[in-house]
Amino acid sequence: MSEPQLPQTLLRVLASLTEWFKDQHVSYAIIGGAAIGFLAQPRAMQDIDAVTWLDLAETAAFVKSGARFGFFPRISDPIEFALKSRVLLLRHNQTKIDIDISLGILPFEQELIERAIEFTLPDLTVQIATPEDLIITKAVAHRKRDLFDIDNLVSVYPNLDLARIRHWVGQFAAVLESPELVSDLENLLENRHNSSLYNNPAQNEGGL
Repeated sequence: MSEPQLPQTLLRVLASLTEWFKDQHVSYAIIGGAAIGFLAQPRAMQDIDAVTWLDLAETAAFVKSGARFGFFPRISDPIEFALKSRVLLLRHNQTKIDIDISLGILPFEQELIERAIEFTLPDLTVQIATPEDLIITKAVAHRKRDLFDIDNLVSVYPNLDLARIRHWVGQFAAVLESPELVSDLENLLENRHNSSLYNNPAQNEGGL
């Protein structure tokens, strides 16, 4: 894979973040806009998102250890917030880049971490969620920029495991009672399929 076109400042923060995870023996995968920058066409971003597998009982000690790597809470009571939301809200002190660390609990999140792709650069080794799992997280988040990111990923990776994507998006849609998660995903997949056929008319040749 080609080297990601990400700002050097962001790459340096990622290097510190992954060093922290390694020091604390925390399994993780980078998601969000930073992951898009590794897997597809980068876009503007102002933060870093990660999913980790960390016991809630270890959260306070984990947050305290982050100071050695330049990471500090950006709210007054990060532990209480994490206990309620399973998200740690942190900030890299030197660059002021925000870091959102999800504390995984779902089978999907465990799979996402286990399936992560390792990228190795001169000064950075980082675990990035697979295109399929990133699409799933984007489909569930369901903001305008998330749908744009899905379209971006689908255009770059023509051989996605669609069965996995449809399975998990369907599961989340059912639990959240949000059928639009499935319908909007299918619209993006169909639009990309039609675009591919238009750009490759040879695929339409032949017949019954």
